Amino acid sequence: MIQDELGTFVSNKIKAFNLEICPMLNVKIFQFNPLQENSYLVYDDQKNCLIFDPGCYFDNERDILVDFIAKNGLLPVQLWNTHCHLDHVFGNKFIHEQYGLILHIHEGEKKVLNRAPESGLMWNIPFDNYNGPINSITTETSFDFGGERVQILETPGHSPASISFYFPESGFVIAGDVLFRESVGRTDLPGANPDTLVKSILEKLYMLPDETIVYSGHGMPTTIGHEKRHNPFVKA
Repeated sequence: MIQDELGTFVSNKIKAFNLEICPMLNVKIFQFNPLQENSYLVYDDQKNCLIFDPGCYFDNERDILVDFIAKNGLLPVQLWNTHCHLDHVFGNKFIHEQYGLILHIHEGEKKVLNRAPESGLMWNIPFDNYNGPINSITTETSFDFGGERVQILETPGHSPASISFYFPESGFVIAGDVLFRESVGRTDLPGANPDTLVKSILEKLYMLPDETIVYSGHGMPTTIGHEKRHNPFVKA
C-alpha cells in the first residue's frame, strides 16, 4: 500500500479523488529543510529502495531518514535528483556517504548542481555539496525496479533538464517541481522557461492516465485528471 508522510489530510484527499492505490510499491514522503521540500523513498516487497531528491538539511532530518530505512530493513540501491535546485540536493552528500550511492541526474542539470551552494548562501542556507561521481542521462530512458519498468520523462521548464519518474503499473509519477496541485513550478529562476514548462506538462505529464497520482516536490499529492480539469496555469 502506498504510504505517505503528509498524514490524514492527504489520505482523505486521495480518497476524495477516488484513487486506486496499487499495492506493488510503497512511497514514503518526508518533508524536509526550511523550504519544506518533499523527499521520497520508493521501496518494493524485497526491501530495495530508491531515494529521490533527499532534502534532509538538519541533523534530525538525516536521523529521521536513516531511522526509517533501518526500522523497515530497507536497502537503498539508487539515488536520483529530479532536478538540482538547492532544496532537492541538500542530502545528496549525506546519502552518498551513508549508503555509498552514486548520484543519478540528467546531464543538463550539472550546472544547476554546481551552482547550488552559491544559491544556498543567497538563501542563508549554507551546505556541503555532493562532489562524488555522477551517473548522468542525456535522453528519456527507463530502468527496472520492483517488477516494473520505470520510465524517465524529460520535463524541463522549471529547471533546464528536470526529469520525472513514471511508475506505470503502480500508477504514480514523481514530478519534482514541474507540476503541483493546481499550480506549476516557478519559471523565474536561471535556466527556466515558461513555454517549455507548459510544453512538458501538456506533452509528457498530461499524456499519462487521469488516475495517475502526482507526487510533487512540495505540497500534497494530486492526480493528472484533477490537474487537467482544475490547474489554472495549464489546462488540457
